Amino acid sequence: MARIAHLSDIHFGANDQRIVDAATAWLEERRPDLVVISGDFTQRARVEQFKQAAGWLGRLRAAGLRTLVVPGNHDVPLYDVVRRFGAPLDRYKRYISHDLCPFYEDREVAILGLNTARSLTIKDGRINHAQMDLLRDRFARVPPDKTRILVTHHPLFSMPIGKGNEWSEAVGQHEDAVRAACEAGVHVALAGHFHRTYAEAAQKMVEHSGGALVIQAGTATSTRLRNAEPQSFNWLHVRRNNEMELQVIVWDGAAFRRASHVEYRHGEAGWASRDMVDGPTVGEAAARRA
Repeated sequence: MARIAHLSDIHFGANDQRIVDAATAWLEERRPDLVVISGDFTQRARVEQFKQAAGWLGRLRAAGLRTLVVPGNHDVPLYDVVRRFGAPLDRYKRYISHDLCPFYEDREVAILGLNTARSLTIKDGRINHAQMDLLRDRFARVPPDKTRILVTHHPLFSMPIGKGNEWSEAVGQHEDAVRAACEAGVHVALAGHFHRTYAEAAQKMVEHSGGALVIQAGTATSTRLRNAEPQSFNWLHVRRNNEMELQVIVWDGAAFRRASHVEYRHGEAGWASRDMVDGPTVGEAAARRA
């Protein structure tokens, strides 16, 4: 079983340090096999914000935690027009990671991150055809029994995110990107951007979408909350490429606690879910089992 912590939208520069420290302590105690961070390390891509983000990543890595990271649209300068169009991710590459398409593989999972942040849009994302080719090529080499996971900041799919369940914009070149994910045999698609938790089978969201399970993370540490949803992150136990558990770990004002625990199984009809009824969902007893 692979244990993966999926965090997103950290937003140094618009974050709560107490929540950052609590999330860090949670990760250091549970020691996931991999910490995935799906973008927006900073609020405005400023040097000081990137230094704070780099210091936080350094703390995780010093604790022996592996990380896989991709940038978000907030990691591209907004008001510095020269840097935005001339070197949009220069600071990200300097302080966070040179690799904009990171890849991780172990005995159970293969995980590819793709950069969806672009200079020409303020908040929307895009996947280009070279990245789609990389997606197909990377996963073509992965044994069929491993779980293939794609990580982006912007989700490939449009989804209900507002109070009235209004639908978001999908990533640019959506149809081609979804086709590439299908051809690559992606089992799970992790993303962030909307500061909302969400999980659904892709085939329930769009036709011809393959067998992916779409999992969105909320904002882990930002004070920029949407629809009054608190800070949170995802805790995944991937047992096989057709069976996994998802726990949403939520900040309750004093600590991070498990708010939901759902099992997903993939069968002939696609992904099916059931709530886990294994005792308390918050408190020390649940923490020990996690």
